[in-house]
Amino acid sequence: MDRFDAMQAFARVVETGSFTKAAETLHLSKTSVTQLIQQLEARLRVKLLNRTTRKVNVTADGAAYYERVLRLLADLDDAETSLSGASALPRGRLRVDVPSPLARLILVPALPAFHARYPDIQLDMGVSDRIVDLIGENVDCVVRGGELADQSLMARRVADLQLGVYAAPAYLARAGSPSHPGELEDTHHRIVGFLWSRTGKALPYAMRRGGERINVQGRHVLAVDDGNAYLAAGLAGLGVLWLPDYMSRAHVESGELVPLFGDWRLDPMPMYVAFPPNRHVSAKLRVFIDWIAALMGQYAPAPAHGRDTPQD
Repeated sequence: MDRFDAMQAFARVVETGSFTKAAETLHLSKTSVTQLIQQLEARLRVKLLNRTTRKVNVTADGAAYYERVLRLLADLDDAETSLSGASALPRGRLRVDVPSPLARLILVPALPAFHARYPDIQLDMGVSDRIVDLIGENVDCVVRGGELADQSLMARRVADLQLGVYAAPAYLARAGSPSHPGELEDTHHRIVGFLWSRTGKALPYAMRRGGERINVQGRHVLAVDDGNAYLAAGLAGLGVLWLPDYMSRAHVESGELVPLFGDWRLDPMPMYVAFPPNRHVSAKLRVFIDWIAALMGQYAPAPAHGRDTPQD
């Protein structure tokens, strides 16, 4: 039995709550994972997991052992990355999930510089706006806009996205240019709805001007759950959009979008890099988070209090 493989398998079973999921994330067969755990329990002469046909629960001894295993795996990672010379560069596979517009407009164009600096980091990047099960899907971190739904996650606030309201010239020629956000509730106006992954619904937007505040829900003929599709719908004239500056800037400059309600303000949207609370922040994850923070600082600087903290 390889004790490192056995400890790694045990940690993944605890984190995923499933031998099958653990096997998938480790790229092993379920039989191999089962055998590793059995051999580990035999060596330790203690029961680490309670197995039923429906779920796997960690025992009291297993929970204590799991905490020790996490520290040992973290120490091993630190030892490997602390070696002198070229091997001191962070290396290994990093699984991340990011919103599609952020990937297309900011992250992917900047990746050549990242890989030039960290050539031994392999990025597996999921591009989506869905809720990601970081533990079950073995994802190291996610980048998300808006307040995080999972309060147990550790997170670093890397940006405050400034928002504005926009519409395509074709839409304004057809529906007219509204002078007040309340007009978007009229029957002849339409918005493009964005379906937030944590609710599955299009949420109202809070806008303010001086002491006046209004929540705009609007009506839509199309609602989508992807940022790129949302922008495309607005450019096609299907309705009014609420966009962060980094998504709207080029289209305003080209005349494809027209800003609306210039004297009204929306609260900035926070952007976080989030990761599981029981995961060691490896060197490769640490440099990736720092890179995201520095990159977003060029577009939308975060407040000074946004360092790694549990969400509460």
